[in-house]
Amino acid sequence: MSDKHHYSDLISLFARCFYDEFNTRLVCGNDEPYYQPATSEQDHHRIVFAHGFFASALHEIAHWCIAGERRRQLFDYGYWYEPDGRTAQQQAEFERVEHKPQALEWLFSLCAGVPFQVSVDNLGGIEVDREAFTKAVQQQLATYIINGLPRRAEVFARALAQFYRQPWPAALILSWNNSQQTKEVTYEN
Repeated sequence: MSDKHHYSDLISLFARCFYDEFNTRLVCGNDEPYYQPATSEQDHHRIVFAHGFFASALHEIAHWCIAGERRRQLFDYGYWYEPDGRTAQQQAEFERVEHKPQALEWLFSLCAGVPFQVSVDNLGGIEVDREAFTKAVQQQLATYIINGLPRRAEVFARALAQFYRQPWPAALILSWNNSQQTKEVTYEN
């Protein structure tokens, strides 16, 4: 990642795209990421990403872009999270729900011109088929491009592409399906 990619730019872009309509801010945290709906002490919703990591911010924004109105009223959208050391069943459930946000994270990475790699997020557990999960994420991204992106995801992706002067990646994403190969793509300008 180059010096031109700083999480403060993501915070500003996110605020420009969504604060007025959704009363939500992107916040750099010091620990694990989470989503906190507004409370009596905090008048706005917060997406807290981990340790100033650019990729963490993109990933947490992707979760927010998928979460519906009801889920956005719950801490961490009401999701469960099993830490490292998952069983095969727990890992399968993780991958079943994670392929959608990771597809959007991949899109955001392309639009920002930064590398993307799927996260199986189970370093201490069972052996994971990273290639199969990458293909599932890639297929979901192609499905989004063909059938339409969630509205907030498209708004943010287009803002990223404009800010980082990246081409809209739809043709590239669809070409992956035509070649039937898994790709790790990096735009470095």
